[in-house]
Amino acid sequence: MKKQLYTVIFLIIAYTGNTQTLSKTEQQLLKSIDASMPATIALLKESVNTNSGTFNKEGVQKVGALYAKELTALGFTVEWIPMPDSVKRAGHLVAHRIGKKGKKLFLIGHLDTVFEPDMPANLFTMVTDSTATGQGVNDMKGGDVLVIAALKVLQNKGLLNDATITVYFTGDEENAAEPRVISRGDFIERAKQHDIALAFEGAVGLNTVAIARRGASEWRVEVEAKQAHSSGIFGAAGYGAVYEAARIINEFREQLSKEEYLTFNPALFIGGSDVQYDVAGQKGTTVAKTNIVSPKAVVIGDLRFLTEEQKEKARENMRQIVAKNLPETRATISFMDGIPSMPPTAGNEALVKQLNGISVALNYGPVNAGNPGARGAGDISYVANYLDCLDGLGASGKGAHAPGEIINLYEYPKLIKRTTLLIYRLTR
Repeated sequence: MKKQLYTVIFLIIAYTGNTQTLSKTEQQLLKSIDASMPATIALLKESVNTNSGTFNKEGVQKVGALYAKELTALGFTVEWIPMPDSVKRAGHLVAHRIGKKGKKLFLIGHLDTVFEPDMPANLFTMVTDSTATGQGVNDMKGGDVLVIAALKVLQNKGLLNDATITVYFTGDEENAAEPRVISRGDFIERAKQHDIALAFEGAVGLNTVAIARRGASEWRVEVEAKQAHSSGIFGAAGYGAVYEAARIINEFREQLSKEEYLTFNPALFIGGSDVQYDVAGQKGTTVAKTNIVSPKAVVIGDLRFLTEEQKEKARENMRQIVAKNLPETRATISFMDGIPSMPPTAGNEALVKQLNGISVALNYGPVNAGNPGARGAGDISYVANYLDCLDGLGASGKGAHAPGEIINLYEYPKLIKRTTLLIYRLTR
């Protein structure tokens, strides 16, 4: 009985202590978020119901205009950063304000989704009283609207008046345009003028965020061999291009697949007498006969890594494997840089601790850094070398990139509250 009494007293003290860590202003902000949720959901619904597939330039611009209207009303200076016609992307939405207090924040989202107008997708639809589905509802229009909702309650309380904040919503995160110096040049330069980057890709519930994300690059193996009658294979004809390509890929698997956070996926593998391939379209064709030793093979894949050091070490190992050619074959490998990694840093870990304090005060439980291997690359990675970063702050749900994508509306207001208090404390 005495043990139970002590447990109850401890819980009361813990609960009281948590609520006392929230100031009167912060408690008022929480009430305002609850009151504004119908308007927040209405904005989310309108943006989800506007198709903004990466290649739907008009749709991306429409969603950008919708968010621009909201941010302009909050006192932000809003710009549209257009892309040259040659890159075939809509551009980016940027909203900024300059003050003298607190940390300078760079808030990252994206306007585009993977759902193009001709792809199967659905409009915003309630599934249960706490979940909804829709194209990009979780990845990542839920995150974009979360940012706007948090900024709105802060501005309504006059708490953004002396803050430095840039909101940068890219228009092509799902398929960034080449060259990246054009599609991400302005993004990087603006980020350098800030102290902290917060990105609102999908949350993994209330208790996990990202302090690291793997980078992504591409590789291409090209093999040439002696074309000959198939009866001579393993002898005078050598081993042919297909066997050599298969040897290389298998050795990649055998020698490199056990390293933590390192993955490499052969996505396109073609071989034969007449091989044609389209790197941009990620497709190829070939002509071959069963009685001919194949003279050519091509394999294209990706390489994912946590640090630049890991990437370079893997590339060197792959070069050495490629160089050990089977008889009568010649192989080369080339690498193409893509999205850099977001390595874990002490500054990123400090942000988790600050967010954890807010989460505990809200009685949401502790917040921990998630496994970097569970996330792909993202826009925040382009700026991770210049400022402290935190990602995975957006909407929670499941099924991203697939019809039936879900947002968790029970956790959504909680995530908005958490972000609101984080921005408030960082900008004091």
